[in-house]
Amino acid sequence: IFLLNNAPISWYSKKQAVVALSSCEAEYIVGSFAACQGVWLEELLKELMVLIKTLLQLRINNASAINLSKNLVSHGRSKHIEVKHHFLRDLVNKGRIILTYCKTEE
Repeated sequence: IFLLNNAPISWYSKKQAVVALSSCEAEYIVGSFAACQGVWLEELLKELMVLIKTLLQLRINNASAINLSKNLVSHGRSKHIEVKHHFLRDLVNKGRIILTYCKTEE
């Protein structure tokens, strides 16, 4: 769910097309897809001349997926993840998005 001024503006639900080997990988892949959607929404809002003052914030409920996107410490366990899913890491390293931990209950 994407929120703008605490109001939902977009949501998406789909069965994952990729088989993940761990919950970390599954969350990482979903985070990458969400980042793509978020960047698209940001660009759309810019075209509509809506001023966005804060960075895009993704809330992920897997601390390992957040750590994987911030550094390559887990490279040995994640080298099988397809390159297209590392878009999330690129956005985090460029400072375009912020990842925060979100409890599953939330």
